[in-house]
Amino acid sequence: MVEQGTHKPLVGGSNPPSATTPLDVLADAVARGARALAIPDDAHLVLAVSGGADSMALLHGAARTTSGWHLTVAHLDHALRPDSAADATFVTDVAAALGLPAVVARTDVAALARAEGRSLEDAGREARYRFLAQVAGDDGMIATAHTVDDVAETVLINLLRGSGLAGAAGIPARRGNVVRPLLTERRAALRDALGAAGIAYLHDPSNADPSFLRNRVRAEVLPVLESLRPGAVDALTRFAGLAADDDALLDALAAAELARRRDTDGWIDWHDPPPRALGRRVLRVALGDPAPPAERIEALLEAAEGPRGGIRIELGGGRSASVRERRITLE
Repeated sequence: MVEQGTHKPLVGGSNPPSATTPLDVLADAVARGARALAIPDDAHLVLAVSGGADSMALLHGAARTTSGWHLTVAHLDHALRPDSAADATFVTDVAAALGLPAVVARTDVAALARAEGRSLEDAGREARYRFLAQVAGDDGMIATAHTVDDVAETVLINLLRGSGLAGAAGIPARRGNVVRPLLTERRAALRDALGAAGIAYLHDPSNADPSFLRNRVRAEVLPVLESLRPGAVDALTRFAGLAADDDALLDALAAAELARRRDTDGWIDWHDPPPRALGRRVLRVALGDPAPPAERIEALLEAAEGPRGGIRIELGGGRSASVRERRITLE
């Protein structure tokens, strides 16, 4: 049975009472994360709701916790299953029962993946955040339901891909207008609260598909690590936090180094190259997002540190760099 929102919303999203019921557990989790992220009480929060357990915990927790927040439920149908439209109906019905507006859209993610040369996972993520950004507009904040478990999974996946510190940092609690108030919560605890409250949620069959790396990490790798070392998920999360701190420090150092090396005409002086680790950072900071592939950065460093000049390096995304007399210009 879907919980119908008969509870009375609490006044002041950042100050819920002590958790005494399953719904209070969810409300307290959302409010605790909101305080840590300094989400204003009058914020327009767009809740990314797939209908799965974690997003339903976010939805019910936010609905019960806040009266100051302006909540909008957003759901994107990825059109990957014949019955995916039923998920959208489920989400809009729950939103209506809670007295919240809902925005639903449909995107052919498989077609997007083919057109942009992405995996289904990447295409779905890109489509979802594009949609959420449209719903949020210039003034809204996007709240997603990522948890501690998602952080641990992401760290392992990024390490398997050979990522550096940025990947080891996992999932940021806040990036731009995207906030993740449940990022310190365990998935199992949220699902226990949903079950105790009698709140229904959807089970996406794709989450059991072993062809997706994240599913295998979740179902196979993390349980083995927990059996070898109880608390492995929490340890991976602590590691991610330390990596994020180091990553931020190195970015600050790189920004200062870039400012010192950049001429008024835009050239970056590379006569006395910095250590390679710092040099990579300097170029990534100069280029901004999205970061070029690692091999393109390495090619640019080799060119800038080599004896030859007049070299042009393609960086992807329509960007390039030229090296002349140990000076770099970005185009």
